[in-house]
Amino acid sequence: MIGAHPRGAPFMSAAKAATTYDLMVLLEPEREQAERARILANCRRMIEAQGELVRHDPWGVRELAYPIKHHRHAEYHLFQFRPASPQLLRELDRTLRISDAVLRFRIVKLAPGTPEPPPVGDQQAEPSVPAEGVAQAEAGEQAS
Repeated sequence: MIGAHPRGAPFMSAAKAATTYDLMVLLEPEREQAERARILANCRRMIEAQGELVRHDPWGVRELAYPIKHHRHAEYHLFQFRPASPQLLRELDRTLRISDAVLRFRIVKLAPGTPEPPPVGDQQAEPSVPAEGVAQAEAGEQAS
């Protein structure tokens, strides 16, 4: 909330000025659903206990740009949150670092005024065509 400073300069209330962070978590889709749900529930519990959870967007299983730990797909989850203290960031980092089912995670501090992420819903990324399928399709088009 923007108000007037006693000297005339605008200021923002502490609630609005709180820093927002993105936490992107990539999980192994081959792991049991219960294990993946446990990791996500643990993240959510830590964030809600030591800050404010703004949103959680499950992005579904998507193809990776390159293999990570011999995996070509990952289950993506985006958390946006406002921590009450830096201790939350350290705890999330430690917990996700030692979880075997987590392929990758990244905590990013958002710049003020960063727009909301686009809605993804329950849509999953479309599977891409294997490289040899593309080469065959292109060869067929050139032969015509």
